[in-house]
Amino acid sequence: MATATAISPPLLLLLLVLTAGAVISPAAADDVKAENAGVPKYPNCSNDFQLVKVRYWVDGVDHGSITGMTARFGSLPPPLEEKASRLPATFTTPLNGCSAFTSKLNLSVALSVRGNCTYTAKAKDAEAAGAAALVIVNDSEELSEMVCSEDDTGASIMIPVISVTKSGGEILNSSLAAGKKVELLLYSPERPPIDYSVIFVWLIAVGTVVIASLWSDLVGCERSNERYDELSKESATTDSGKNEPEDEVVDITVKSAVFFVFSASALLLLLFFFMETWLIWILIVLFCIGGIEGMHFCISGVLLRSCSSCGRRTVKLPFFGEVSVLSLSVLLFCVAFSVFWAVKRRSDYSWVGQDVLGICFMISVLQIVRLPNIKVATTLLCCAFVYDIFWVFISPYLFQRSVMVTVARGDDAGGEAIPMVLRFPRFLDPWGGYDMLGFGDIIFPGLLLSFSRRFDKWNKKGLANGYFVYLAVGYGVGMFLTYIGLYLMDGQGQPALLYLVPCTLGTTVVLGLIRGELKDLWSCNGDSTAPSRPPGIA
Repeated sequence: MATATAISPPLLLLLLVLTAGAVISPAAADDVKAENAGVPKYPNCSNDFQLVKVRYWVDGVDHGSITGMTARFGSLPPPLEEKASRLPATFTTPLNGCSAFTSKLNLSVALSVRGNCTYTAKAKDAEAAGAAALVIVNDSEELSEMVCSEDDTGASIMIPVISVTKSGGEILNSSLAAGKKVELLLYSPERPPIDYSVIFVWLIAVGTVVIASLWSDLVGCERSNERYDELSKESATTDSGKNEPEDEVVDITVKSAVFFVFSASALLLLLFFFMETWLIWILIVLFCIGGIEGMHFCISGVLLRSCSSCGRRTVKLPFFGEVSVLSLSVLLFCVAFSVFWAVKRRSDYSWVGQDVLGICFMISVLQIVRLPNIKVATTLLCCAFVYDIFWVFISPYLFQRSVMVTVARGDDAGGEAIPMVLRFPRFLDPWGGYDMLGFGDIIFPGLLLSFSRRFDKWNKKGLANGYFVYLAVGYGVGMFLTYIGLYLMDGQGQPALLYLVPCTLGTTVVLGLIRGELKDLWSCNGDSTAPSRPPGIA
């Protein structure tokens, strides 16, 4: 039997934080979006901003590439590396490029710093000196959006003009200042609107929701193991059938559903305005705690399913008393896994650990937190529906940027990114990056799917006359529609709940109406997921 109980503070905090990442984004945390519709265009100064790879060699040795961005004016670099030319680079004299150059730059890439005059003035001086291209170094870690004024067009500028970040300019300057020969090659490969990685994100999302909903069937019990901070001598007695603990379940109420979404909005704004490294570290610590709990829950459940007697062996520990050896061993492994991910979180393979921790966390949450009926589900999902749309699509009109996408990508976090998202590399994208899916896009619909599974079991419904299978299909269709929207909107981050809520909650309501069971779905209670009164009884 399920009974309501308290959740640990870290888990409550994580449940709040996870909604801040409920968005699909086509970019990685360190990615740059090239085009900005808010930057004006003028005649002869109307190029779209494009990302540029600035590949560089030092004394003939290839050192990789720096990311740059084109200007509204000038010519564009070729899309293929094979069609670009490798040219020597030199700083302009004067360095700011705001007056006639004292030396010729025949077929060289001119390097200038930002400031003191317009971008077009720098470009005209560089072109007059014979430069084949101009690279302007910004004074911050952002790419300058180089535009024309209404009275100053770039009609006569025929060379590519590229901006790079301050750190990128320092890399080139350190080699030139040491008297080394620096050569640059500029090209702008096209980015596909959708990468094949979306297929894997779709499979991960659907698989997580389905596994979490069927978890009690897969492991053979409603609550197969205790959480690591509740290990005690009672863990040994549960295996012998004595003092079997009741399931730990927290039923969401209508008031808590509304409060939850408003609190998540406040947290999202906090992250948007105060996205500092120390705040990201707090989220990383909370994520690791939740990931440890989730991994311990999942691994212990699977092991006890395979070997029910494995949990009987115990050991005495200070402060904890008698503890299951299995639980202790699994806990130590989970802690080590989480710490290793935190240390290596910036490596190319860190997405694997992040996804494992996140998936385990979400599976454990969906066993603890439950929707008691469709009344609460409608309140929660409708609020989340509005929340997701507002912070992705409407917030740019109030804050100049999409609050949700900015937080999900970690644009202002100094290279750090919030970990409350699933990531998968964009292998075919020449710019790299990740497709991301927020935890909320799995947990919110997952709560409804878990409810439908419990309702089907209580009412002894099969696959055809039940709800779970139809909702699982609806969730998959909703995810598919999300990526269709991503493609049609040229890679702009999508509020996944815009598609997922109608495809899951809408499916439940329509099926309930057709079958005449909507009243039963609406009036279920949280303990048994059964109608508050038997069908047909007045």
